[in-house]
Amino acid sequence: MSVATRTTADAQGDVVVLLIGMRVNHFWAVHQWVPVMLAMFRMLAELRKDPGRGLLSRVLLTASPRTYYVVQYWASKEKLYAYAGAPDAFHHQAWARLNRLEREGRVRGHVGIWHEAYVVPEGSYEAIYGDMPAFGLAAAHGQVPLAERGRYAKDRYAYRSARAGGKTG
Repeated sequence: MSVATRTTADAQGDVVVLLIGMRVNHFWAVHQWVPVMLAMFRMLAELRKDPGRGLLSRVLLTASPRTYYVVQYWASKEKLYAYAGAPDAFHHQAWARLNRLEREGRVRGHVGIWHEAYVVPEGSYEAIYGDMPAFGLAAAHGQVPLAERGRYAKDRYAYRSARAGGKTG
């Protein structure tokens, strides 16, 4: 007999979340959107091979048959900025290519790209997982039994880690 378990993310301090994705505007323009998708997979592989760059975890998602995105959890905004601007990272090459194509007038709206970045202060996030392996924020920061952070959302929001300089519990 299995016992139901509830856990929460063991995040301490600020949480850095990046949503990044693409939208296929014209399905027939495969030569335009497939390279964008492959570039994202290449960047994720590069980050997986070098954990020191700061990507803690990611979740690949789709919003529709034409919109795909990745929720990424980063160690800090500084690590995220450092990767985005690192000359040795594939991201740098991909953006240089995109900027060149735009200057040459060769980008024609066949694929859209977007990102949103958030730095969420401790006390402004909470998570609960029922009968789930580590997922999302918990995959990035670890997970603990729900009782360690409080039974109710208000208790989990009120939690302050030693890292954040507040009282726990």
